[in-house]
Amino acid sequence: MGIPLIGSAWLAFTDYYGFGAPSFTGLDNWHRLATDETFWHSLANSAKIAAIAIPLRTALAIGCALLLHRRSGMNSVARTAVFLPSIIPDAAWALLWLWLLNPLYGPLPLTLEAFGLPSPGWFTDPAAARGGLALVVSLQMGEGFLVALAARRLLPGSLYEAAAMEGAGRVFTFRRITLPLMAPVLTLLALRDVVLLLHTTFIPALLITAGEPHSATLVAPLYVYRRAFLYGELGYASTLSIMLLISAVAVAAAQLIVLRRTRLLELL
Repeated sequence: MGIPLIGSAWLAFTDYYGFGAPSFTGLDNWHRLATDETFWHSLANSAKIAAIAIPLRTALAIGCALLLHRRSGMNSVARTAVFLPSIIPDAAWALLWLWLLNPLYGPLPLTLEAFGLPSPGWFTDPAAARGGLALVVSLQMGEGFLVALAARRLLPGSLYEAAAMEGAGRVFTFRRITLPLMAPVLTLLALRDVVLLLHTTFIPALLITAGEPHSATLVAPLYVYRRAFLYGELGYASTLSIMLLISAVAVAAAQLIVLRRTRLLELL
């Protein structure tokens, strides 16, 4: 991983199209990046999708872990079903959702129609398209689910026995015991997803929506791909990639600073 990163960092300061040697251009690519409205629009799209997907993925992972942490045959089957989408190839998963969301024959729009509900317009409405992509990537939560499941099983049962003896209800137990003890795991999952979602939205955006409608799902990785492999601007695409890395590190650092300053974990 280090060698390609160093190579990309070098190419970010060059004019390179894949033919011949890279030509060093200094900060030209970075000046172009600063005024590239399409890139900043794509980064904003990635942020909007992440703002939906990160809480949803975290909530689904922790929810499934709490429901399925007990050992039983039925729970084993259910845990396998929860983890299964994460081992399906991303392209196959995206094509499956391309069929599920199809407005003409997709099961999801047809189900909504059967109940008299309007279809959100997954392929025609910008907000619905971003929400659809967030749903697609959120259901691939297998790794987060396993981490949350392991964290839940490590919680001492004596705490729950003591709470039950004191007459504590499920909501109180969840708020005062389960959630505070699992808060570090939730933080870890949220930080991981910030970096992960900058990349995992690429294939769904490419195969399901192709960046449309009205460039609403043109996410940053898809824009980098187009610059590199459709236009052959490998030097400028490397600049965009480094900028994505910087953005991910900045967001993760900001999360850690907020958590430390507000002592959110203790408040939970």
